[in-house]
Amino acid sequence: MSAQTRTNTGDNQLERHQTMTNTALELFCTRIVDAGSLNQDDVRELARDILPDGIMGREEADLLLALDRAVADTHEGFSTFVTVEVVNFAVYGERPTGIITREMSAWLSASIAGRKGPTALGSRIAMEIVREAETSDETLIAFALKAKSATTKSATAKASACSTGRMPCAA
Repeated sequence: MSAQTRTNTGDNQLERHQTMTNTALELFCTRIVDAGSLNQDDVRELARDILPDGIMGREEADLLLALDRAVADTHEGFSTFVTVEVVNFAVYGERPTGIITREMSAWLSASIAGRKGPTALGSRIAMEIVREAETSDETLIAFALKAKSATTKSATAKASACSTGRMPCAA
């Protein structure tokens, strides 16, 4: 067997694995959105069965970030899992390792922001990537700082509305 054939065979196996993972992840996301909540057992299933090797592509990261926006009732372990996996993928899984390029920064900013701006989890992910990377494109640094500021202001406004009785307070 030639080296080219071996390489193609390896590429095909990786492609098949990524397709199966994406399908399993898509089904998981659909089920969670339909249920309207994501509990500790769901986080375990995601980590152990669906993404045991972590995020392998941008599509998987996009799905998890979209799931965060679509489901408000999530177990705290979900935020931790997604943060760790997106940071690992962006900083160590993409080349050049440890460097967030302009192109990577543009993708991350768009994916994290979605249509309505970043969630608290998205803001956390952006800040963690900037901290973890050896070098980050200035666009991502600016995005992370702006996202952190926006989520801090939103949290402060909610706390104020709660304390003045304009909004029910969580127990």
